[in-house]
Amino acid sequence: MSKVRVAGFSVSLDGFGAGIEQSLTDPLGKRGTEIFQWFFHTRYFQSMRGQEGGSAGDIDDEFAHQAMDNFGAFILGRNMFGPVRGPWLDESWKGWWGENPPYHAPTFVLTHHEREPLVMEGGTTFYFVTGGIGEALARAKKAACHRDVKIGGGVSTVRQYLEAGLVDSLHLASVPVLLGQCEPLF
Repeated sequence: MSKVRVAGFSVSLDGFGAGIEQSLTDPLGKRGTEIFQWFFHTRYFQSMRGQEGGSAGDIDDEFAHQAMDNFGAFILGRNMFGPVRGPWLDESWKGWWGENPPYHAPTFVLTHHEREPLVMEGGTTFYFVTGGIGEALARAKKAACHRDVKIGGGVSTVRQYLEAGLVDSLHLASVPVLLGQCEPLF
């Protein structure tokens, strides 16, 4: 039976999962990349980007594998998909990741605004869900085919699933960074 997991989600020591003022130049908000430094140097992250190198066999690389392995579907909040707010003005925005996002599975994006599914390279199709967290989870579980469903973030999305009691396991990477402000996980 599939599980609903939050895995590899990074938080600062003061409980923030991203920086303030997300933008095209700061997808994780100002200083947000600081809480993912454990991830960027791993061989797993480098391979996700089609590159060689990176650390292998250490705890960070193992945690990176666990953060992405054995998922049959993903759920993301609208801000994890991109900086576009409000109604979709057009369908030109295709996510932060380029033509081949790292998900390689059905990925459900929570939004208040309808949009047609977006098929990308590598097996990722983004489905835009307007019916809330319950609808997204039901669709993700069906699409996962008995594999796990990952709640990928952002902070508000993870918190909504935690508050609803819908998360089976939570694996956080707490990093020695104080962001001081943004949206707290807890």
